[in-house]
Amino acid sequence: MTMTAEEQTGGGQHTMEGEDITPKKDGGVLKLVKREGTGSELPMTGDKVFVHYVGTLLDGTHFDSSRDRGEKFSFELGKGQVIKAWDIGVATMKVGELCQLVCKPEYAYGSAGSPPKIPPHATLIFEVELFEFRGEDITDDEDGGIIRRIVTKGEGYSKPNEGAVVEVTLEGTCDERVFDERELKFEIGDGESFGLPAGVEKSIMAMEQGEEALFTMKPKYGFGNAGSEKYNIPGGATVIYKIKLTAFEKAKESWEMNTAEKLEQSSIVKEKGTQYFKEGKYKQASVQYKKIVSWLEHESGLSEEDEKKAKALRLAAHLNLAMCYLKLQEPNHALENCEKALEMDSSNEKALFRRGEALFAMKEFDSARDDFQRVVQLYPANKAAKSQVLLCQKRIKEQHEKDKRIYANMFQKFAERDSKKEAEKVKSDSKENGDEEMEVENGEKEAASEAKA
Repeated sequence: MTMTAEEQTGGGQHTMEGEDITPKKDGGVLKLVKREGTGSELPMTGDKVFVHYVGTLLDGTHFDSSRDRGEKFSFELGKGQVIKAWDIGVATMKVGELCQLVCKPEYAYGSAGSPPKIPPHATLIFEVELFEFRGEDITDDEDGGIIRRIVTKGEGYSKPNEGAVVEVTLEGTCDERVFDERELKFEIGDGESFGLPAGVEKSIMAMEQGEEALFTMKPKYGFGNAGSEKYNIPGGATVIYKIKLTAFEKAKESWEMNTAEKLEQSSIVKEKGTQYFKEGKYKQASVQYKKIVSWLEHESGLSEEDEKKAKALRLAAHLNLAMCYLKLQEPNHALENCEKALEMDSSNEKALFRRGEALFAMKEFDSARDDFQRVVQLYPANKAAKSQVLLCQKRIKEQHEKDKRIYANMFQKFAERDSKKEAEKVKSDSKENGDEEMEVENGEKEAASEAKA
């Protein structure tokens, strides 16, 4: 549908044609394509778009231009970062397209305008060129590992948190082959039990209710370098998940619960964590134990009885987390949790033993031996600790032997280098001496011949 915008201004009548691209069809944004773009793909909500623009008032006054600044302008589409006309207009453009947007005040700066350059109730004309658009990076450190393209925008501002119960429809593809297509209801933190890679849960936690989006995941967030035998996905493959978040119920945050609820919930998740641990699901188990720490770590003003319960739960959570991290081969995190447990109970048998294991894994054999020896000292019946002391001593001895060899080699090399230098010095000294002898000899010959003469 083509409409005509007519505005009466001091400078005379302006007529601009264009297609009404507003959802309401109220003539608020008219678009005229001046140069066609390429391809068929359009930018999606949340995409970062890169444009050049020139803004003009109806009387022909230029009020703003990215071209004058010599720098492209970028923004996230559909997020309200720009005037409404732009969010609507740029969403209809292809890469390389150049168009004119005629924007009524209600889709621009409204009755207030934007002093001093844009007067109240101003209709604006923008010439916009789209150069590039790319999906939104939703990873914490923006490493490009998960890129989101929103197909349908969600509602509200609330997003699922860890522990939330979510209902989703998902479709996983790899090299255009669908390998997973399901409707699921599960708890965030338990995705692994449903054969979902970590990136899927991370993606869902960035979504709003009703949102449908495409998530491109690099191996780190997908099936890693090992791939997936179940889904026949090779190692190092990039996967795409199309996810629709149909409903979710957030897990209660710490501030939403009173002490009694926190203690009750902590006991429940502790059992849940232990169940996961028994099944060998150490990652899921750690998620449960971490909840206890976050709920009870800063809880104060408790009655004596509640304080006792909270301390016992926190201590168990740290000890169990240390065990999970040892199983997951993350000794640094195991060490942190042992330290926390020992702050609460400085002679705790499990904490000392597990700290020893963590240090052993980190090749800190001297410190590990000290921990195991302390266990033996405090708990003489602990046979495993006695074995570990011997193992540490063996490793320390091996380490010493290795160091000795390294140093011996080093000294050998130094000695060889020094003797080589010495040999070169002797050689150069003898050469100099040889030259002197020749000079003396020549001198003697000359003197003899003079005498003859």
